[in-house]
Amino acid sequence: MHLIQAGVNLIYIRDLLGHVDVSTTEIYARADAETRRKAIENAYEPLTPDVLPDWTSDPSLIGWLDSLGR
Repeated sequence: MHLIQAGVNLIYIRDLLGHVDVSTTEIYARADAETRRKAIENAYEPLTPDVLPDWTSDPSLIGWLDSLGR
């Protein structure tokens, strides 16, 4: 797992361990919680932009929100 976390390709690990098939190496390659978290974070775009627009300067929106309270 330390080799995988260091970014070493699984094929090279297979060769180092002397496995014939990479599927044998995969049996021993279990991702820890930190590796899974990083993979999930890298797989998805953020749901919201970094900077949200200023909604307080939109008079039509303010009017609409004000009408909801009546």
